[in-house]
Amino acid sequence: MGLLNLVCWGLGAVLIAAGYLQARGPWARHGELRSQTANIARYEGWRGTRLRSEGPSAADLLAEQLLRRARLWALVAVVGFGLVFVGFAVR
Repeated sequence: MGLLNLVCWGLGAVLIAAGYLQARGPWARHGELRSQTANIARYEGWRGTRLRSEGPSAADLLAEQLLRRARLWALVAVVGFGLVFVGFAVR
């Protein structure tokens, strides 16, 4: 076990932790926005009227932005997993 192994494992662990901690907030908020949008759609279907105008709402745009941010940090975590495996592969 060399210094390169330890560096890869340490950096990988840091990236995994950072990716998880940074992605869980936007992912949770994105789920909340999706459930609110589905609730509005059910209410509109029940009532038979539209409450929103055509086109994307501010909530839709925010949901897209949150999803992009969650995907970015999930990618950082995946890179961290890759570094951990590389740490095992190098000699």
